[in-house]
Amino acid sequence: MAASLNEAVPRMASDDSASAQVAAPVRILLVDDQPARLLTYQAILDPLGECLVQARSGPEALRCLMQHDYALILLDVNMPGMDGFETASLIHGHPRHENTPIIFVTAVNLSDMDRLQGYKLGAVDYVMVPVIPEILRSKVEVLVELYRKRRELQLLNASLAARNQELQREKARELEALNESLRLANEALASRNAELQTEVAERARAEERLRGVDQRKNVFLATLAHELRNPLAPLQNALSIRRLQTADDDPLQDTMERQLALLVRMIDDLLDIARISQGKLTLRPSEAALAGVLDAAVEIARPWLDGGGHDFSLRLPASDLVLCADQARLAQVFANLLNNAAKYSDPGSRIELEAMLDEARDEVVVSVHDNGIGLAGDSLQEIFEMFRQVDTTIERSHGGLGIGLTLVQKITEMHDGRVEVESAGLGHGCTFRVRLPRRRAVVTDAAAAPAQHAIGDAGNGASRVLVVDDNRDAADTLALMVRMLGHEVVQLYDPEQVEAEVERFAPDLVFLDVGMPGRSGYDIARALRSRHGPGALAIVAVTGWGHAEDRNRTRDAGFDEHLVKPPQLDAIRRLCAGAGKRGAER
Repeated sequence: MAASLNEAVPRMASDDSASAQVAAPVRILLVDDQPARLLTYQAILDPLGECLVQARSGPEALRCLMQHDYALILLDVNMPGMDGFETASLIHGHPRHENTPIIFVTAVNLSDMDRLQGYKLGAVDYVMVPVIPEILRSKVEVLVELYRKRRELQLLNASLAARNQELQREKARELEALNESLRLANEALASRNAELQTEVAERARAEERLRGVDQRKNVFLATLAHELRNPLAPLQNALSIRRLQTADDDPLQDTMERQLALLVRMIDDLLDIARISQGKLTLRPSEAALAGVLDAAVEIARPWLDGGGHDFSLRLPASDLVLCADQARLAQVFANLLNNAAKYSDPGSRIELEAMLDEARDEVVVSVHDNGIGLAGDSLQEIFEMFRQVDTTIERSHGGLGIGLTLVQKITEMHDGRVEVESAGLGHGCTFRVRLPRRRAVVTDAAAAPAQHAIGDAGNGASRVLVVDDNRDAADTLALMVRMLGHEVVQLYDPEQVEAEVERFAPDLVFLDVGMPGRSGYDIARALRSRHGPGALAIVAVTGWGHAEDRNRTRDAGFDEHLVKPPQLDAIRRLCAGAGKRGAER
Protein backbone atom coordinates (compact mmCIF):
# COMPACT_ATOMS: atom_id res chain seq x y z
CA MET A 1 0.00 0.00 0.00
CA ALA A 2 2.95 2.33 0.63
CA ALA A 3 4.07 1.96 -2.94
CA SER A 4 0.56 2.83 -4.10
CA LEU A 5 0.53 6.04 -2.05
CA ASN A 6 3.98 7.15 -3.18
CA GLU A 7 3.01 6.75 -6.80
CA ALA A 8 -0.02 9.03 -6.45
CA VAL A 9 1.82 12.29 -6.98
CA PRO A 10 3.71 11.23 -10.14
CA ARG A 11 0.47 10.01 -11.68
CA MET A 12 -1.25 13.30 -10.93
CA ALA A 13 1.65 15.33 -12.27
CA SER A 14 1.65 13.33 -15.51
CA ASP A 15 -2.07 13.67 -16.12
CA ASP A 16 -2.47 14.80 -19.76
CA SER A 17 -5.14 17.40 -19.17
CA ALA A 18 -3.35 18.91 -16.14
CA SER A 19 -0.03 19.01 -17.96
CA ALA A 20 -1.66 20.64 -20.97
CA GLN A 21 -3.30 23.22 -18.76
CA VAL A 22 -0.03 24.04 -16.98
CA ALA A 23 1.95 24.22 -20.23
CA ALA A 24 -0.64 26.33 -22.06
CA PRO A 25 0.38 29.95 -22.84
CA VAL A 26 -0.47 32.35 -20.03
CA ARG A 27 -1.87 35.84 -20.44
CA ILE A 28 0.40 38.86 -19.93
CA LEU A 29 -1.22 42.31 -19.83
CA LEU A 30 0.78 45.17 -21.40
CA VAL A 31 -0.50 48.60 -20.33
CA ASP A 32 0.90 51.78 -21.91
CA ASP A 33 -0.70 54.83 -23.51
CA GLN A 34 1.99 54.95 -26.23
CA PRO A 35 1.43 52.48 -29.11
CA ALA A 36 5.13 52.50 -29.97
CA ARG A 37 6.04 51.18 -26.53
CA LEU A 38 3.35 48.51 -26.75
CA LEU A 39 4.88 47.33 -30.02
CA THR A 40 8.29 47.30 -28.33
CA TYR A 41 7.01 45.18 -25.43
CA GLN A 42 5.28 42.87 -27.94
CA ALA A 43 8.50 42.39 -29.93
CA ILE A 44 10.58 41.75 -26.80
CA LEU A 45 8.18 39.26 -25.23
CA ASP A 46 6.93 37.43 -28.36
CA PRO A 47 9.78 34.87 -28.17
CA LEU A 48 8.37 33.63 -24.85
CA GLY A 49 5.36 32.25 -26.73
CA GLU A 50 2.83 33.61 -24.23
CA CYS A 51 -0.52 35.33 -24.88
CA LEU A 52 0.18 39.08 -24.89
CA VAL A 53 -2.78 41.41 -24.37
CA GLN A 54 -2.49 45.17 -24.91
CA ALA A 55 -4.29 48.01 -23.11
CA ARG A 56 -3.73 51.72 -23.75
CA SER A 57 -5.09 53.15 -20.51
CA GLY A 58 -5.83 52.30 -16.90
CA PRO A 59 -9.61 51.87 -17.47
CA GLU A 60 -9.00 49.60 -20.48
CA ALA A 61 -6.63 47.49 -18.38
CA LEU A 62 -9.27 47.15 -15.67
CA ARG A 63 -11.81 45.98 -18.23
CA CYS A 64 -9.37 43.32 -19.43
CA LEU A 65 -8.86 42.13 -15.85
CA MET A 66 -12.59 41.75 -15.38
CA GLN A 67 -12.67 39.27 -18.29
CA HIS A 68 -9.57 37.13 -17.69
CA ASP A 69 -6.85 36.33 -15.19
CA TYR A 70 -3.27 37.32 -16.01
CA ALA A 71 0.08 35.91 -14.94
CA LEU A 72 1.51 39.41 -14.60
CA ILE A 73 0.98 43.04 -15.63
CA LEU A 74 3.54 45.31 -17.31
CA LEU A 75 2.27 48.76 -16.31
CA ASP A 76 3.42 52.24 -17.39
CA VAL A 77 3.69 54.67 -14.44
CA ASN A 78 3.04 57.91 -16.35
CA MET A 79 -0.27 57.74 -18.22
CA PRO A 80 -2.78 60.54 -18.75
CA GLY A 81 -5.94 60.42 -16.72
CA MET A 82 -5.46 57.36 -14.52
CA ASP A 83 -1.73 56.90 -13.91
CA GLY A 84 0.04 53.63 -13.16
CA PHE A 85 -0.02 54.03 -9.39
CA GLU A 86 -3.79 54.63 -9.32
CA THR A 87 -4.37 51.73 -11.72
CA ALA A 88 -2.25 49.42 -9.55
CA SER A 89 -4.17 50.49 -6.45
CA LEU A 90 -7.50 49.60 -8.10
CA ILE A 91 -6.16 46.29 -9.41
CA HIS A 92 -4.85 45.09 -6.07
CA GLY A 93 -7.92 46.45 -4.33
CA HIS A 94 -9.94 43.73 -6.08
CA PRO A 95 -9.78 40.34 -4.25
CA ARG A 96 -9.51 38.46 -7.53
CA HIS A 97 -6.32 40.28 -8.58
CA GLU A 98 -4.76 41.25 -5.25
CA ASN A 99 -1.82 38.86 -5.80
CA THR A 100 -1.24 39.56 -9.51
CA PRO A 101 2.40 40.72 -9.84
CA ILE A 102 3.01 44.13 -11.43
CA ILE A 103 6.18 45.42 -13.10
CA PHE A 104 6.17 49.22 -13.35
CA VAL A 105 7.71 50.82 -16.45
CA THR A 106 8.89 54.42 -16.14
CA ALA A 107 10.84 56.85 -18.29
CA VAL A 108 11.80 59.13 -15.40
CA ASN A 109 14.00 58.62 -12.38
CA LEU A 110 11.83 57.86 -9.37
CA SER A 111 12.52 59.04 -5.84
CA ASP A 112 12.70 56.57 -2.98
CA MET A 113 9.24 57.74 -1.87
CA ASP A 114 7.83 57.03 -5.36
CA ARG A 115 9.37 53.57 -5.28
CA LEU A 116 7.99 53.01 -1.77
CA GLN A 117 4.53 54.01 -3.01
CA GLY A 118 4.85 51.54 -5.88
CA TYR A 119 5.91 48.70 -3.60
CA LYS A 120 3.05 49.48 -1.24
CA LEU A 121 0.69 49.15 -4.21
CA GLY A 122 2.03 45.67 -4.95
CA ALA A 123 4.80 46.30 -7.48
CA VAL A 124 7.36 43.50 -7.62
CA ASP A 125 9.87 45.36 -9.77
CA TYR A 126 10.63 48.47 -11.85
CA VAL A 127 11.91 48.68 -15.44
CA MET A 128 13.41 51.89 -16.77
CA VAL A 129 12.91 53.25 -20.30
CA PRO A 130 14.69 52.66 -22.64
CA VAL A 131 13.89 49.01 -21.93
CA ILE A 132 16.74 46.50 -22.17
CA PRO A 133 15.10 43.51 -23.92
CA GLU A 134 17.11 40.80 -22.16
CA ILE A 135 16.37 42.23 -18.71
CA LEU A 136 12.65 42.69 -19.35
CA ARG A 137 12.33 39.26 -20.95
CA SER A 138 14.15 37.57 -18.06
CA LYS A 139 12.02 39.33 -15.42
CA VAL A 140 8.82 38.38 -17.22
CA GLU A 141 10.03 34.83 -17.79
CA VAL A 142 10.72 34.35 -14.06
CA LEU A 143 7.27 35.66 -13.06
CA VAL A 144 5.56 33.51 -15.71
CA GLU A 145 7.39 30.45 -14.42
CA LEU A 146 6.30 31.26 -10.87
CA TYR A 147 2.72 31.63 -12.11
CA ARG A 148 2.91 28.20 -13.78
CA LYS A 149 4.32 26.68 -10.63
CA ARG A 150 1.50 28.13 -8.58
CA ARG A 151 -1.05 26.88 -11.09
CA GLU A 152 0.55 23.45 -11.13
CA LEU A 153 0.47 23.39 -7.35
CA GLN A 154 -3.22 24.28 -7.35
CA LEU A 155 -3.93 21.40 -9.73
CA LEU A 156 -1.86 19.04 -7.61
CA ASN A 157 -3.70 20.17 -4.49
CA ALA A 158 -7.05 19.54 -6.17
CA SER A 159 -5.95 16.09 -7.29
CA LEU A 160 -4.58 15.37 -3.84
CA ALA A 161 -7.93 16.27 -2.30
CA ALA A 162 -9.66 13.80 -4.62
CA ARG A 163 -7.09 11.13 -3.78
CA ASN A 164 -7.63 11.66 -0.06
CA GLN A 165 -11.34 10.94 -0.49
CA GLU A 166 -10.47 7.73 -2.28
CA LEU A 167 -8.12 6.76 0.54
CA GLN A 168 -10.96 7.21 3.04
CA ARG A 169 -12.94 4.47 1.23
CA GLU A 170 -10.11 1.96 1.14
CA LYS A 171 -10.15 -1.16 3.27
CA ALA A 172 -8.59 -1.73 6.66
CA ARG A 173 -5.58 -3.38 5.03
CA GLU A 174 -4.41 0.13 4.01
CA LEU A 175 -4.09 1.27 7.63
CA GLU A 176 -0.35 0.66 7.78
CA ALA A 177 0.25 2.73 4.64
CA LEU A 178 -2.03 5.47 6.00
CA ASN A 179 -0.04 5.59 9.24
CA GLU A 180 3.14 5.98 7.23
CA SER A 181 1.51 8.74 5.30
CA LEU A 182 0.54 10.45 8.55
CA ARG A 183 4.10 10.19 9.79
CA LEU A 184 5.32 11.92 6.66
CA ALA A 185 2.61 14.54 7.06
CA ASN A 186 3.75 15.20 10.62
CA GLU A 187 7.28 15.75 9.40
CA ALA A 188 5.97 18.17 6.79
CA LEU A 189 3.94 19.91 9.47
CA ALA A 190 7.00 20.30 11.66
CA SER A 191 8.83 21.82 8.71
CA ARG A 192 5.91 24.14 8.08
CA ASN A 193 5.85 25.17 11.75
CA ALA A 194 9.49 26.12 11.49
CA GLU A 195 8.65 28.17 8.40
CA LEU A 196 5.79 29.87 10.25
CA GLN A 197 8.10 30.84 13.09
CA THR A 198 10.42 32.42 10.57
CA GLU A 199 7.48 34.26 8.98
CA VAL A 200 6.34 35.52 12.40
CA ALA A 201 9.80 36.89 13.08
CA GLU A 202 9.86 38.55 9.67
CA ARG A 203 6.40 40.03 10.31
CA ALA A 204 7.63 41.49 13.59
CA ARG A 205 10.56 43.10 11.78
CA ALA A 206 8.18 44.42 9.11
CA GLU A 207 5.90 45.93 11.75
CA GLU A 208 8.88 47.65 13.31
CA ARG A 209 9.82 49.09 9.93
CA LEU A 210 6.23 50.28 9.44
CA ARG A 211 6.34 52.09 12.75
CA GLY A 212 9.47 53.85 11.57
CA VAL A 213 7.74 54.77 8.31
CA ASP A 214 4.79 56.17 10.26
CA GLN A 215 7.13 58.31 12.33
CA ARG A 216 8.70 59.67 9.17
CA LYS A 217 5.28 60.31 7.63
CA ASN A 218 4.74 63.58 9.49
CA VAL A 219 8.16 64.82 8.39
CA PHE A 220 7.31 63.89 4.81
CA LEU A 221 3.94 65.67 4.93
CA ALA A 222 5.54 68.81 6.32
CA THR A 223 8.21 68.69 3.61
CA LEU A 224 5.57 68.12 0.94
CA ALA A 225 3.54 71.11 2.15
CA HIS A 226 6.70 73.23 2.09
CA GLU A 227 7.57 72.19 -1.45
CA LEU A 228 4.01 72.88 -2.63
CA ARG A 229 4.02 76.32 -1.03
CA ASN A 230 7.20 77.39 -2.85
CA PRO A 231 5.63 77.64 -6.35
CA LEU A 232 2.57 79.33 -4.84
CA ALA A 233 4.66 82.24 -3.54
CA PRO A 234 5.34 83.85 -6.96
CA LEU A 235 1.70 83.24 -7.92
CA GLN A 236 0.50 85.09 -4.82
CA ASN A 237 3.02 87.86 -5.46
CA ALA A 238 1.85 88.18 -9.06
CA LEU A 239 -1.77 88.44 -7.93
CA SER A 240 -0.80 91.10 -5.39
CA ILE A 241 1.01 93.03 -8.13
CA ARG A 242 -2.08 92.71 -10.32
CA ARG A 243 -4.18 93.98 -7.41
CA LEU A 244 -1.94 97.04 -7.12
CA GLN A 245 -2.11 97.68 -10.87
CA THR A 246 -5.91 97.34 -11.14
CA ALA A 247 -7.77 100.46 -10.10
CA ASP A 248 -11.33 99.12 -10.40
CA ASP A 249 -12.78 96.04 -8.78
CA ASP A 250 -12.05 93.00 -10.93
CA PRO A 251 -14.19 89.88 -10.24
CA LEU A 252 -11.50 87.71 -11.82
CA GLN A 253 -8.95 89.09 -9.36
CA ASP A 254 -11.22 88.19 -6.45
CA THR A 255 -11.79 84.71 -7.87
CA MET A 256 -8.09 84.02 -8.37
CA GLU A 257 -7.17 85.28 -4.92
CA ARG A 258 -9.95 83.25 -3.35
CA GLN A 259 -9.00 80.09 -5.22
CA LEU A 260 -5.31 80.52 -4.37
CA ALA A 261 -6.21 80.96 -0.71
CA LEU A 262 -8.27 77.78 -0.84
CA LEU A 263 -5.39 75.96 -2.52
CA VAL A 264 -3.08 77.04 0.29
CA ARG A 265 -5.65 75.78 2.78
CA MET A 266 -5.86 72.45 0.94
CA ILE A 267 -2.10 72.11 1.31
CA ASP A 268 -2.55 72.71 5.03
CA ASP A 269 -5.09 69.86 5.01
CA LEU A 270 -2.30 67.46 4.08
CA LEU A 271 -0.97 68.04 7.57
CA ASP A 272 -4.45 67.68 9.07
CA ILE A 273 -4.51 64.03 8.02
CA ALA A 274 -1.75 63.26 10.50
CA ARG A 275 -3.45 65.35 13.20
CA ILE A 276 -6.95 63.86 13.00
CA SER A 277 -6.25 60.89 15.25
CA GLN A 278 -4.41 63.16 17.72
CA GLY A 279 -7.20 65.75 17.90
CA LYS A 280 -4.89 68.58 16.79
CA LEU A 281 -7.07 70.16 14.11
CA THR A 282 -7.49 73.86 14.93
CA LEU A 283 -10.02 76.55 13.98
CA ARG A 284 -9.73 80.26 13.17
CA PRO A 285 -13.19 81.42 14.20
CA SER A 286 -14.67 84.75 13.15
CA GLU A 287 -18.07 86.18 12.26
CA ALA A 288 -19.12 84.46 9.00
CA ALA A 289 -22.22 84.89 6.85
CA LEU A 290 -23.72 81.52 5.94
CA ALA A 291 -24.44 82.69 2.38
CA GLY A 292 -20.77 83.52 1.85
CA VAL A 293 -19.70 80.15 3.26
CA LEU A 294 -22.03 78.28 0.92
CA ASP A 295 -21.03 80.39 -2.09
CA ALA A 296 -17.38 79.48 -1.45
CA ALA A 297 -18.31 75.82 -1.08
CA VAL A 298 -20.22 75.80 -4.37
CA GLU A 299 -17.30 77.47 -6.13
CA ILE A 300 -14.91 74.79 -4.82
CA ALA A 301 -17.27 72.00 -5.92
CA ARG A 302 -18.21 73.62 -9.24
CA PRO A 303 -15.84 71.48 -11.36
CA TRP A 304 -17.50 68.30 -10.07
CA LEU A 305 -21.01 69.66 -10.49
CA ASP A 306 -20.38 70.97 -14.00
CA GLY A 307 -18.34 67.95 -15.03
CA GLY A 308 -21.25 65.63 -14.29
CA GLY A 309 -23.81 67.98 -15.85
CA HIS A 310 -25.80 67.90 -12.62
CA ASP A 311 -29.00 69.85 -12.09
CA PHE A 312 -27.88 71.85 -9.05
CA SER A 313 -30.07 74.08 -6.92
CA LEU A 314 -29.25 76.28 -3.91
CA ARG A 315 -31.94 77.46 -1.51
CA LEU A 316 -31.15 80.00 1.21
CA PRO A 317 -33.38 81.49 3.90
CA ALA A 318 -34.90 84.93 3.28
CA SER A 319 -32.64 86.60 5.84
CA ASP A 320 -28.94 85.87 5.99
CA LEU A 321 -27.70 83.84 8.94
CA VAL A 322 -24.48 84.69 10.74
CA LEU A 323 -22.27 82.12 12.41
CA CYS A 324 -19.22 82.42 14.61
CA ALA A 325 -17.08 79.92 12.75
CA ASP A 326 -14.01 79.24 10.66
CA GLN A 327 -15.37 80.26 7.26
CA ALA A 328 -12.78 78.37 5.20
CA ARG A 329 -13.23 75.18 7.24
CA LEU A 330 -17.02 75.32 6.95
CA ALA A 331 -16.72 75.91 3.21
CA GLN A 332 -14.54 72.80 3.12
CA VAL A 333 -17.29 70.83 4.92
CA PHE A 334 -20.02 71.69 2.41
CA ALA A 335 -17.69 71.45 -0.59
CA ASN A 336 -16.76 67.91 0.47
CA LEU A 337 -20.46 66.99 0.75
CA LEU A 338 -21.20 68.44 -2.70
CA ASN A 339 -18.21 66.63 -4.22
CA ASN A 340 -19.39 63.41 -2.61
CA ALA A 341 -22.89 63.86 -4.03
CA ALA A 342 -21.57 64.63 -7.51
CA LYS A 343 -19.17 61.68 -7.58
CA TYR A 344 -21.76 59.10 -6.56
CA SER A 345 -24.67 60.35 -8.67
CA ASP A 346 -25.41 59.60 -12.30
CA PRO A 347 -24.61 62.40 -14.79
CA GLY A 348 -27.40 64.91 -15.12
CA SER A 349 -29.06 63.97 -11.83
CA ARG A 350 -30.35 66.54 -9.37
CA ILE A 351 -28.35 67.77 -6.37
CA GLU A 352 -29.88 70.16 -3.85
CA LEU A 353 -28.16 72.37 -1.27
CA GLU A 354 -30.58 73.92 1.22
CA ALA A 355 -30.05 76.05 4.32
CA MET A 356 -32.67 76.86 6.95
CA LEU A 357 -33.02 77.96 10.56
CA ASP A 358 -34.41 75.52 13.10
CA GLU A 359 -35.83 78.07 15.53
CA ALA A 360 -36.92 75.44 18.04
CA ARG A 361 -33.32 74.35 18.56
CA ASP A 362 -31.73 77.66 17.52
CA GLU A 363 -29.67 75.75 14.97
CA VAL A 364 -28.64 76.41 11.39
CA VAL A 365 -29.37 73.33 9.27
CA VAL A 366 -27.65 72.81 5.91
CA SER A 367 -28.71 69.80 3.84
CA VAL A 368 -27.17 68.22 0.73
CA HIS A 369 -29.54 65.87 -1.10
CA ASP A 370 -28.74 63.69 -4.12
CA ASN A 371 -30.38 60.90 -6.12
CA GLY A 372 -27.21 58.82 -6.33
CA ILE A 373 -26.27 55.27 -5.35
CA GLY A 374 -27.54 55.59 -1.80
CA LEU A 375 -26.35 53.70 1.27
CA ALA A 376 -27.21 50.42 2.92
CA GLY A 377 -28.28 50.66 6.53
CA ASP A 378 -25.04 49.18 7.88
CA SER A 379 -22.98 51.79 6.01
CA LEU A 380 -24.57 54.93 7.46
CA GLN A 381 -21.95 55.33 10.19
CA GLU A 382 -19.03 53.54 8.56
CA ILE A 383 -18.74 56.21 5.88
CA PHE A 384 -17.33 58.67 8.44
CA GLU A 385 -14.38 56.40 9.25
CA MET A 386 -11.02 57.51 7.87
CA PHE A 387 -10.06 55.94 4.52
CA ARG A 388 -13.50 54.30 4.27
CA GLN A 389 -15.04 54.27 0.78
CA VAL A 390 -18.39 52.53 0.64
CA ASP A 391 -18.51 52.06 -3.14
CA THR A 392 -15.18 50.84 -4.54
CA THR A 393 -16.40 49.29 -7.79
CA ILE A 394 -14.42 50.12 -10.88
CA GLU A 395 -17.43 51.63 -12.62
CA ARG A 396 -17.95 54.29 -9.93
CA SER A 397 -14.50 54.63 -8.37
CA HIS A 398 -13.20 58.20 -8.45
CA GLY A 399 -10.07 57.73 -6.36
CA GLY A 400 -9.33 59.82 -3.31
CA LEU A 401 -7.96 58.99 0.14
CA GLY A 402 -11.31 58.50 1.85
CA ILE A 403 -10.84 61.36 4.33
CA GLY A 404 -13.44 63.81 2.98
CA LEU A 405 -16.36 62.71 5.15
CA THR A 406 -14.04 62.19 8.12
CA LEU A 407 -13.04 65.86 7.89
CA VAL A 408 -16.70 66.82 7.49
CA GLN A 409 -17.55 65.13 10.77
CA LYS A 410 -14.48 66.35 12.68
CA ILE A 411 -14.77 69.98 11.57
CA THR A 412 -18.51 70.04 12.28
CA GLU A 413 -17.98 68.64 15.77
CA MET A 414 -15.28 71.26 16.40
CA HIS A 415 -17.97 73.87 15.65
CA ASP A 416 -20.18 72.22 18.33
CA GLY A 417 -22.34 70.77 15.55
CA ARG A 418 -23.20 67.32 14.26
CA VAL A 419 -23.66 65.54 10.95
CA GLU A 420 -26.67 63.34 10.14
CA VAL A 421 -27.08 61.06 7.12
CA GLU A 422 -30.22 59.45 5.76
CA SER A 423 -30.80 57.03 2.88
CA ALA A 424 -33.75 54.91 1.83
CA GLY A 425 -31.30 52.24 0.66
CA LEU A 426 -29.10 51.41 -2.28
CA GLY A 427 -30.14 53.26 -5.41
CA HIS A 428 -32.28 55.82 -3.55
CA GLY A 429 -29.82 58.64 -2.93
CA CYS A 430 -28.62 60.25 0.30
CA THR A 431 -29.26 63.32 2.43
CA PHE A 432 -26.43 64.70 4.56
CA ARG A 433 -27.58 67.22 7.15
CA VAL A 434 -25.16 69.49 9.05
CA ARG A 435 -26.54 71.10 12.21
CA LEU A 436 -24.65 74.07 13.69
CA PRO A 437 -25.45 76.37 16.60
CA ARG A 438 -26.64 79.75 15.31
CA ARG A 439 -24.01 81.61 17.31
CA ARG A 440 -21.39 80.67 19.86
CA ALA A 441 -18.45 82.23 21.67
CA VAL A 442 -15.25 82.59 19.73
CA VAL A 443 -12.84 79.75 20.52
CA THR A 444 -9.23 80.69 21.11
CA ASP A 445 -6.82 78.66 19.03
CA ALA A 446 -4.67 77.23 21.79
CA ALA A 447 -2.41 75.48 19.31
CA ALA A 448 -1.47 78.65 17.46
CA ALA A 449 2.23 79.40 17.31
CA PRO A 450 3.53 82.13 19.64
CA ALA A 451 3.72 85.48 17.90
CA GLN A 452 7.09 87.02 17.13
CA HIS A 453 7.89 90.67 17.74
CA ALA A 454 5.98 92.81 15.26
CA ILE A 455 8.16 95.15 13.24
CA GLY A 456 5.80 98.07 13.64
CA ASP A 457 2.69 99.81 12.46
CA ALA A 458 2.31 101.38 9.07
CA GLY A 459 4.18 104.62 8.52
CA ASN A 460 4.54 107.12 5.71
CA GLY A 461 8.27 106.82 5.03
CA ALA A 462 9.75 104.84 2.15
CA SER A 463 11.77 101.79 3.14
CA ARG A 464 14.95 100.35 1.71
CA VAL A 465 14.15 96.67 1.25
CA LEU A 466 16.41 93.73 0.41
CA VAL A 467 14.74 90.54 -0.94
CA VAL A 468 16.79 87.32 -0.74
CA ASP A 469 15.48 84.10 -2.32
CA ASP A 470 17.18 81.51 -4.54
CA ASN A 471 13.84 81.08 -6.36
CA ARG A 472 14.13 83.85 -8.95
CA ASP A 473 10.39 84.03 -9.68
CA ALA A 474 9.60 84.42 -5.98
CA ALA A 475 12.32 87.04 -5.47
CA ASP A 476 11.49 89.06 -8.60
CA THR A 477 7.74 89.17 -7.99
CA LEU A 478 8.14 90.09 -4.31
CA ALA A 479 10.63 92.82 -5.24
CA LEU A 480 8.27 94.20 -7.90
CA MET A 481 5.41 94.26 -5.40
CA VAL A 482 7.53 96.13 -2.85
CA ARG A 483 8.64 98.59 -5.53
CA MET A 484 5.01 99.25 -6.54
CA LEU A 485 4.25 100.00 -2.89
CA GLY A 486 6.69 102.93 -3.19
CA HIS A 487 9.81 101.48 -1.60
CA GLU A 488 13.37 101.11 -2.85
CA VAL A 489 14.23 97.46 -3.31
CA VAL A 490 17.10 95.17 -4.35
CA GLN A 491 16.76 91.45 -4.88
CA LEU A 492 19.46 88.77 -4.46
CA TYR A 493 19.46 85.11 -5.50
CA ASP A 494 22.82 84.13 -3.98
CA PRO A 495 22.90 83.82 -0.16
CA GLU A 496 26.66 84.33 -0.14
CA GLN A 497 26.23 87.95 -1.27
CA VAL A 498 23.87 89.10 1.49
CA GLU A 499 26.35 90.65 3.95
CA ALA A 500 28.14 92.61 1.23
CA GLU A 501 24.85 93.92 -0.17
CA VAL A 502 23.64 94.90 3.32
CA GLU A 503 26.84 96.96 3.80
CA ARG A 504 26.42 98.61 0.38
CA PHE A 505 22.63 99.12 0.30
CA ALA A 506 21.98 99.62 4.07
CA PRO A 507 18.38 98.27 3.97
CA ASP A 508 15.77 98.94 6.62
CA LEU A 509 14.12 95.56 5.99
CA VAL A 510 15.31 92.16 4.70
CA PHE A 511 12.87 89.55 3.37
CA LEU A 512 14.95 86.40 3.74
CA ASP A 513 14.14 82.89 2.48
CA VAL A 514 15.04 80.21 5.01
CA GLY A 515 15.79 77.17 2.85
CA MET A 516 18.51 78.03 0.31
CA PRO A 517 21.27 75.81 -1.12
CA GLY A 518 24.74 76.30 0.28
CA ARG A 519 23.73 78.60 3.12
CA SER A 520 20.49 78.74 5.09
CA GLY A 521 18.55 81.82 6.08
CA TYR A 522 19.15 80.92 9.75
CA ASP A 523 22.93 81.31 9.29
CA ILE A 524 22.47 84.61 7.44
CA ALA A 525 20.14 86.01 10.12
CA ARG A 526 22.59 85.09 12.91
CA ALA A 527 25.46 86.69 10.99
CA LEU A 528 23.48 89.92 10.41
CA ARG A 529 22.40 90.10 14.05
CA SER A 530 25.97 89.52 15.20
CA ARG A 531 27.26 92.34 13.01
CA HIS A 532 24.47 94.92 13.18
CA GLY A 533 22.72 94.25 16.48
CA PRO A 534 19.01 93.69 17.19
CA GLY A 535 17.65 97.13 16.20
CA ALA A 536 19.70 98.10 13.16
CA LEU A 537 17.46 96.44 10.57
CA ALA A 538 14.35 94.29 10.47
CA ILE A 539 14.67 90.68 9.23
CA VAL A 540 11.57 88.75 8.12
CA ALA A 541 11.58 85.03 7.35
CA VAL A 542 9.67 84.09 4.18
CA THR A 543 9.37 80.30 4.16
CA GLY A 544 7.12 77.35 3.41
CA TRP A 545 7.55 76.04 6.96
CA GLY A 546 4.79 77.24 9.25
CA HIS A 547 4.64 75.05 12.37
CA ALA A 548 5.12 76.43 15.87
CA GLU A 549 8.58 74.86 16.12
CA ASP A 550 9.54 76.53 12.82
CA ARG A 551 8.48 79.93 14.17
CA ASN A 552 10.45 79.29 17.36
CA ARG A 553 13.52 78.42 15.32
CA THR A 554 13.37 81.61 13.22
CA ARG A 555 12.84 83.71 16.36
CA ASP A 556 15.88 82.10 18.01
CA ALA A 557 17.95 82.80 14.89
CA GLY A 558 17.18 86.54 15.14
CA PHE A 559 14.23 87.02 12.76
CA ASP A 560 11.71 89.71 13.73
CA GLU A 561 8.71 88.08 11.99
CA HIS A 562 7.80 84.86 10.22
CA LEU A 563 5.76 84.83 6.98
CA VAL A 564 4.52 81.54 5.52
CA LYS A 565 4.59 81.32 1.73
CA PRO A 566 2.75 82.61 -0.17
CA PRO A 567 3.00 86.01 1.64
CA GLN A 568 -0.08 88.23 1.64
CA LEU A 569 -0.11 91.77 0.24
CA ASP A 570 -1.40 93.32 3.48
CA ALA A 571 1.46 91.77 5.46
CA ILE A 572 4.06 92.99 2.96
CA ARG A 573 2.55 96.50 3.00
CA ARG A 574 2.55 96.60 6.81
CA LEU A 575 6.11 95.33 7.18
CA CYS A 576 7.55 97.70 4.56
CA ALA A 577 5.73 100.71 5.98
CA GLY A 578 6.73 99.81 9.54
CA ALA A 579 10.37 99.37 8.54
CA GLY A 580 10.30 102.75 6.76
CA LYS A 581 8.97 104.41 9.89
CA ARG A 582 11.71 102.84 11.97
CA GLY A 583 14.32 103.89 9.40
CA ALA A 584 13.12 107.50 9.51
CA GLU A 585 13.35 107.52 13.32
CA ARG A 586 16.94 106.24 13.35
